[in-house]
Amino acid sequence: MSITKVYIVYYSLKGHVETMAREIQRGANSVPGVEATLWQVPETLPNRVLEKMKAPRKADDVAEIRPEQLVEADGFLFGFPSRFGVMAAQCKAFFDSTSEMWAKQALAGKPAGIFWSTGFHGGGQELTTLTAVTQLAHHGMIFVPMGYTFGSGMFEMEQVKGGSPYGAGTYAAGGLRQPTELELQQAFHQGKYVAEITRKLKV
Repeated sequence: MSITKVYIVYYSLKGHVETMAREIQRGANSVPGVEATLWQVPETLPNRVLEKMKAPRKADDVAEIRPEQLVEADGFLFGFPSRFGVMAAQCKAFFDSTSEMWAKQALAGKPAGIFWSTGFHGGGQELTTLTAVTQLAHHGMIFVPMGYTFGSGMFEMEQVKGGSPYGAGTYAAGGLRQPTELELQQAFHQGKYVAEITRKLKV
């Protein structure tokens, strides 16, 4: 059985997206024949600014990805915090650096899901994804929404829960809130779901 490679490429400032990414990786790796790898996009803020923002250190066990490494993967999940309703500038800068692959359409036909965090309800839980899809479209990648495949968890009304049919999400509340168990279950499900589709498309 050949290995299907899923790259989980994320940017995380306060750790919320990283927490989601690790759960997504667990979900993807639960699919037989799938090898899911975590990657960080390069930071664009200077260390002095990060210190003033009280940002925790980046994960030592997750390497930074170079644009040309994307061609090695069979499928992707891209994760980022929202900034004014769109992906964080670090992720936009990373996508901007993939023009060489765009010119060759080297990523065309590869499936990709999206996950995110926002500060609060009005922070862009769906808009962040919808605007990010433009990056996938220009590369010819296949956007894989989660739909309502998470079942009853999609209809939770008794507790605050991020995410939508577009993918898994969480609320950071200015850094005071961490992803809930339900949000992490949704992230696991999305990782498994996108990995299964990637596996099918590769075969």
